Amino acid sequence: MPQLSRRQLTILVLLTLIWGFNWPVMKLGVADIPPLTFRMLSFWLGLPFIGLVLLRRGESFAIPRACWPRVLLLTVVNMVVWHSLMILAIPLLSSGRAAILGYTMPIFSAVIGSLAFGDRLAGRGWAGVLAAAVGVLLLLWNEMEALGASALGVGLMLTSAASWALGTQLLRRLHVPVPLLTLSFWMVALTCVVLTALAFGFERARWHMPGTAAVASVLYNGLLALAFAQVAWFFLARTLPPVASTLSVMLIPVIGVFSGALWLGEVLRWQDWTAVVLMAVAIASVLWPSPTAQGAKKTP
Repeated sequence: MPQLSRRQLTILVLLTLIWGFNWPVMKLGVADIPPLTFRMLSFWLGLPFIGLVLLRRGESFAIPRACWPRVLLLTVVNMVVWHSLMILAIPLLSSGRAAILGYTMPIFSAVIGSLAFGDRLAGRGWAGVLAAAVGVLLLLWNEMEALGASALGVGLMLTSAASWALGTQLLRRLHVPVPLLTLSFWMVALTCVVLTALAFGFERARWHMPGTAAVASVLYNGLLALAFAQVAWFFLARTLPPVASTLSVMLIPVIGVFSGALWLGEVLRWQDWTAVVLMAVAIASVLWPSPTAQGAKKTP
């Protein structure tokens, strides 16, 4: 596993905080705005900011015609399936547990990488996957009855996590010779179109003027969780091995659980605290420099 550069570590910390706090924020938003509409509004808000950054940096919006099939595939598995199913699941689950189910993604990613792409994961990498899996099970310990009543929400969240895991694997393997911001802009733009069609087709009758809390949730999602954090995630997914990039963000559901408890009054139990330690083990398994890497740094 590689050691993170200072830039990668800074981006990872910001990404973890923004996406971690976003789970209770989304829960507040979808309480007032239909879920697909909420996601659609957030995407349309974030898209112009990504475009403005592209213009300011003087980078091209163009994507070679031959690359569009790859861009479409990456958009479907990384963005459309993940964002659509995830936001539909949130009203059916508590915010913290939705975050935990969503972040079964690293487990799916490790399995997909091993079975489909022949990845050879080091022993401590598998230990990190196991620690993350046990952490997820612990955090769901007291929710089994509730989850049984919300089987649809569980299925939607797990399917979206599996799709995101596949997308993370493909993002590093499918070469699209354009700047990362250009790829991000078009993936977000295409997702905007799909979300708009879905929201118009299924939720138009429920559209209304939202309250202040819901508007604030849309602003948070559009400007921070999407315009900054989505691009930051693509950067990490492109510059780190898939398992390293996925396990390294395992603190996000922990933040989601505790911020949900603080803001939404969700009860914390011993399983939550134990899971924090296990998530820390999962993160350390990919972020802590290996003896080989440390020895290489000391070699003149």
